[in-house]
Amino acid sequence: MPVSQQILGQFGLIRSLPRDVLEDLSARMQLREVARRAVVAAKDAPAAELGFLVSGRLQGVDFTVDGRSVGLYFVDPGDFYGELSVIDAQPASEFVVAATTSTVAVLEAQAARDLIFRFPELSRNVMLRLATRLRAVTAQRTLLGLPNPFQRLCVLVLQLAQQASGPGAAALTIPQVPTHQELAIMINASRETVTRAFQLLFTHGVLLREGDELRVLNARMLQDIADGRQEPPKA
Repeated sequence: MPVSQQILGQFGLIRSLPRDVLEDLSARMQLREVARRAVVAAKDAPAAELGFLVSGRLQGVDFTVDGRSVGLYFVDPGDFYGELSVIDAQPASEFVVAATTSTVAVLEAQAARDLIFRFPELSRNVMLRLATRLRAVTAQRTLLGLPNPFQRLCVLVLQLAQQASGPGAAALTIPQVPTHQELAIMINASRETVTRAFQLLFTHGVLLREGDELRVLNARMLQDIADGRQEPPKA
């Protein structure tokens, strides 16, 4: 079904485009419902579309040579995905899967490419996103090089909290904390390992879970564990 201009207004990448362009996009873009764990964009598949997340959550995922999944990044509502393949017309370098039941709005790749190259501000925002993704991949590689899964989890929690709270925030929180399984594949550990680590961090007052929100109560201790200056708490 076509995408209303009200929905298009949710997407920071395109909402400032001229009204006539948004009207054209409203008619050309399509809404799609995606089941949990369904593949939204396949690795090595030809570039087909630029996608925008209306609701739910997506995750960029790849697999190691022995078949283990590795989480790379999350896509939250208002965000977009598939920009790299749209720009260079090459196959995707990772899978994008639905972490929860989601709704996406999609624009055919050639139309998206023409749009990006036509509007300098749009090009700038896409380049900034690519730079952000590149930095995230570099940080992820550093994280996976740490020997201790508890340490890797602390690093990831701090990264997610800092991204969600913004620079200089007085309190660090993750409003929609990922599941233990989603976190596990991002640190190359088992779900059970993540669950045990969280239980210890909750017990020792480092973290607090309130509904879907995760609050960092002792950022210094979390950072010390992440940096290897302090041993993880014991049961």
